[in-house]
Amino acid sequence: MAKFVYSFNEGSKDMKYVLGGKGANLAEMTKIGLPVPFGFTVTTDACKDYIAKGNVIDPAIIDEVYEHLAELEQVMEKKFGDIDNPLLVSVRSGAPFSMPGMMDTILNLGLNDDAVKGLAAKTGNERFAYDSYRRFIQMFGDVVMEVSKSKFDAIFDGQKNKAGVEYDVDLTAEDLKEVIKGYKELYKNELGADFPQEPKEQLLAAIQAVFRSWNNERAILYRKMERIPDDLGTAVNVQAMVFGNSGDDSGTGVAFTRSPVNGEKAIFGEFLVNAQGEDVVAGIRTPKPISEMAESFPDVYKDFVKTAEILEKHYKDMQDMEFTVENNKLFMLQTRNGKRTAAAAVKVAVDLVEEGLIDKETAVMRVDPEAIDQLLHPSFDADAEKQAVKIAKGLPASPGAAFGKIYFTAADAEAAAANGDKVILVREETSPEDLAGMVAAQGILTARGGMTSHAAVVARGMGKCCVAGCSAIHVSEADKTITVDGKTYKEGDFISLNGSTGDVYEGEIATVAPELSGDFALIMSWADGIRTLRVRTNADTPADAKQAIEFGAEGIGLCRTEHMFFEEERIPAIRRMIVADTEEERRAALDGLLPYQKGDFKGIYEVMEERPVTIRLLDPPLHEFLPKTEADMKELSDKYGIPMEKLEKANIDLHEFNPMLGHRGCRLAVTYPEIAEMQTRAIIEAAIEVKEEKGFDIVPEIMIPLTVMDTEMKYVRDIVVATAEKCKEEKGSDIKYLVGTMIETPRGALTADQIAEYAEFFSFGTNDLTQMTFGFSRDDTGKIIKVYEEKGIFKDDIFGTLDQDGVGQLVKMACDKGKATRSNIKLGICGEHGGDPRSVEFCYKAGLNYVSCSPYRVPIARLAAAQAVIKNK
Repeated sequence: MAKFVYSFNEGSKDMKYVLGGKGANLAEMTKIGLPVPFGFTVTTDACKDYIAKGNVIDPAIIDEVYEHLAELEQVMEKKFGDIDNPLLVSVRSGAPFSMPGMMDTILNLGLNDDAVKGLAAKTGNERFAYDSYRRFIQMFGDVVMEVSKSKFDAIFDGQKNKAGVEYDVDLTAEDLKEVIKGYKELYKNELGADFPQEPKEQLLAAIQAVFRSWNNERAILYRKMERIPDDLGTAVNVQAMVFGNSGDDSGTGVAFTRSPVNGEKAIFGEFLVNAQGEDVVAGIRTPKPISEMAESFPDVYKDFVKTAEILEKHYKDMQDMEFTVENNKLFMLQTRNGKRTAAAAVKVAVDLVEEGLIDKETAVMRVDPEAIDQLLHPSFDADAEKQAVKIAKGLPASPGAAFGKIYFTAADAEAAAANGDKVILVREETSPEDLAGMVAAQGILTARGGMTSHAAVVARGMGKCCVAGCSAIHVSEADKTITVDGKTYKEGDFISLNGSTGDVYEGEIATVAPELSGDFALIMSWADGIRTLRVRTNADTPADAKQAIEFGAEGIGLCRTEHMFFEEERIPAIRRMIVADTEEERRAALDGLLPYQKGDFKGIYEVMEERPVTIRLLDPPLHEFLPKTEADMKELSDKYGIPMEKLEKANIDLHEFNPMLGHRGCRLAVTYPEIAEMQTRAIIEAAIEVKEEKGFDIVPEIMIPLTVMDTEMKYVRDIVVATAEKCKEEKGSDIKYLVGTMIETPRGALTADQIAEYAEFFSFGTNDLTQMTFGFSRDDTGKIIKVYEEKGIFKDDIFGTLDQDGVGQLVKMACDKGKATRSNIKLGICGEHGGDPRSVEFCYKAGLNYVSCSPYRVPIARLAAAQAVIKNK
């Protein structure tokens, strides 16, 4: 018979897919003897069963819950709903993968009009009892019954105003009774029923609410961002309450064993005296640094530090812990591997190796390749930042630099970002409902909340710059303004944030490129020692090539020659070539381009030295080079004496209904061999001259795009080889070169064995291969693809992550066919997928020699390539 409920003393950390991460770790902490309030976990299987049965809990599961509830009552020596000695519980979600703040929690469950009196009498603290009851009614009303939290807040804030107090803790028991009265009236008005008094009814409703929250909008969005499967479900943890809000000898906190911001080895976190856990993460009160806990609870702080050390050594990773102090006694409520910035991930991984807790391979696996993107982007220029007008300072919650226009709601931030604006989301405090706006924003600024507030934790996980707890600013979300020191900034004004210092500036600040060294360089060197897949870059200029080398690129996998034609002094020559009436006129125009092309290639060769460079012959349709407006055509006509009618006729003649499937790629070289001749001459002559001038032994790789037939490949290859050999003869050079092709069409993949007769390398152009396999235009179907993702038809954006079942099979087939014909054929990928970690792993398993990606994704690909080796041992 299936088991759907486990007591904390029945599980372990290895059961996260059954108990969820939180339940598994509560069980593990119980097992190793740490002070964990007792409880039980309703499994993820119960959640899946609930969803499968139309959001209904099976009666057999309810029976199991009640059996474990009876055990909990026995262990705690308290009774659920009892007036003299009531048992209260927390009900918390716990998915197999950490999803902080995305699902629901209910505290103090079990209180009712009678039990609250019993709690007051037993503790001798009436204020504490009624504070717990008002919290429970609000959480139950909000989370379980979906009454807007703001309506409860309005009642609570109204009572604070009436009592003339600023902080929650200053309200008396009588004040709180008034709040409870207002809450119950609101509940009845909104729902047409009284607040439930039966604790078991409360418990089942809360469990259902947590199960439902698995599919709330913010949880779905978070899973999509973090690539967490939708079918895992969440567990529910029912745990005996301990009370951090029972007086000044109690409190609550959130802490990390190391800094999640920079990885420093020191306890990092915050706590509040006389508070419950939600107060810390919600930003309702500004918490104190964890170091000050040594003054408030000296003995408990010593116990906590010791517990933190035990947990980090046990899990062999930085831990994120939640704890409560009740009457000067420590209780651990949660531990999990802490989310961290990329900088912190790198430092922690390196430090743990040096401390002997993990090996180098484990350290490499601990760093998320996508997350290191955080380290590869600019920070503020130091001089520009000194000159900027600083308007406020908050907490440096998530590092980095960002500027943008101020927006005050998630919806407005999304809309502005969709229009191409850079956005700073400004909130009094963020909540999980703001997630979509946080995703859209460049950075986040909050007036309240600390280093472990929702804004801080989520921003760090996303790699977003965040300044939290900036109390100097007054945020009016209604008026859409920020006021600081008497000056007002309105929606649409620019501000800049330094998430590493907490500084907030007026206007935009210039940025500078990052420097990669220290721990990052060390962990990348470990990755390089593990990986077998080479990493090249897509680069069309010496500057791009130089940047890529600094990031560890081992060559160029795609140099697009068409980008070189668009410069102002060159475009007239290519246009003259396009409108030419005869081959002689075309060759004359191309002769004008030859010096430019050769100079471009020399510049790239000099930067790359003896690293391989793959240069693609002209690929796009010729109409892309022509002026489109009458004014532009007239300017070109007047300047170069090209008759207007010629330009107009060329535009008409070259017009294509579907240019992606038209006169482009190798078809240009078939139609106009002189284009391929000029480009080949530039490639070979540049290599010969760089070898003579610099001593670099260059072996150019000349890539013919879009071949679909062996006869087509042979025709263009013959042109390239004849031209290259003639150049070598003229220059007296013995330089070597390779001729290969891009596999970009399904037919090219299907006949790769035939094409390999004439190709010394294949480079998979997966952008076009994806378009042609799916029949989706990358330029025109973005909205359709988004709908497909939202409806679960696509798990991922097919242009971001390689479709392994379809496109991937074509790649694998072409590799196998190519090797069958030419055993030493060189295989690479140069589409955008070359910088995607999951696609990189596929390329490794498919037997490719290298991946090529944009310069800023080179470190990501290097790390992903190493992880692919480790995962597939």
